[in-house]
Parts: sequence; structure tokens; C-alpha cells
Amino acid sequence: MSDTRIIKKYPNRRLYDTAISSYITLADVKRLVLESVDFQVVDAKTREDITRSILLQIISEEEEEGEPIFSSQLLAQLIRAYGGNMQNMLTSYLEKSLELWADQQRVFQQRTREFMDHNPMNIMTQFAERNLALWRQMSGLDGTRDEENSGFEDPPASSRGPGRHRRDEDSEGPQG
Repeated sequence: MSDTRIIKKYPNRRLYDTAISSYITLADVKRLVLESVDFQVVDAKTREDITRSILLQIISEEEEEGEPIFSSQLLAQLIRAYGGNMQNMLTSYLEKSLELWADQQRVFQQRTREFMDHNPMNIMTQFAERNLALWRQMSGLDGTRDEENSGFEDPPASSRGPGRHRRDEDSEGPQG
């Protein structure tokens, strides 16, 4: 038994899904596409495969609603490609490009889901704790600051007060 779902199109333009024994709409066919269900649409009278024409009809309706994917320029370029000796190459190129794009979308969605699975408050708390630790280390409030290698100079003599000397002066002895 084939895994391909058969949909019959009758002369009255109605679509009949043989898998569920019920009439369906183009919106239902679109849902099958979105769910990656393998299907084939056949003319009930001639048994001709008309899947492509149904899919083009769905695309046409989608293009009429909302923001279209195909610009007039792109559609004109596609029309020019018909019948040329590069038509098969263009078909292959477009298929591979869309497969790559879909793969990249899946990876992006997976990484986004993984990121969102973490509690955002925990992420922000960890970020704040790292920043606070870094600030404390740089300001010497965490006790790890080495005064000799702090990168800060001693205050000027006028602010050291009377009788106070610089460390380097203290180590060499009084001058004078």
C-alpha cells in the first residue's frame, strides 16, 4: 500500500480526500503541505496527475493575500526561463536553494527554542552576577585587587597629607 495520500478532483471542482473519505478545500490541501504530508491530486475523470496545478492555485491565492513572495520582476524572469536550455538547471537550483533555506530555518528555530527553554530570569540574573563580579574585581571591593598592579596611580602629594610619601619614595628612603 502506498503512503501517498490520494485526493480526487471532480468535474464540479470539488476535492475528495480518499484517506478520510471526505470533501476538502484548498485550505485543507495547504494544511497537508504545511504538515509535509505526501499527497497527489488526480482528476477523477481522466486520472491525470494535477497536483502541480492545485499547488499553483494555492500559491496564486497566497500571492493575492498579504505580502507576496514573488515580485513582478521575479515572475517575469521565471517566465523568460521557460523553454530555454537552462530550464532544468534553474528548476534544480531553485529546489536546492529552497531546501537549504528550509534547513537554515529549522536550525534557527531549534536554537531559538533551546534558548527560550531556559528561564529568561535565570539568564538575566547570571548576566548581572557576572557583571557585578567583574565590577567588584576591577574596583577592588572583592579583596583580590593587588595594589601594586592595580593600574591606578597614587593620589598627588597635595592629597596625601603632610608627612606622607609615595611608596617608591618610601622604598628608596628620604631624599633631601
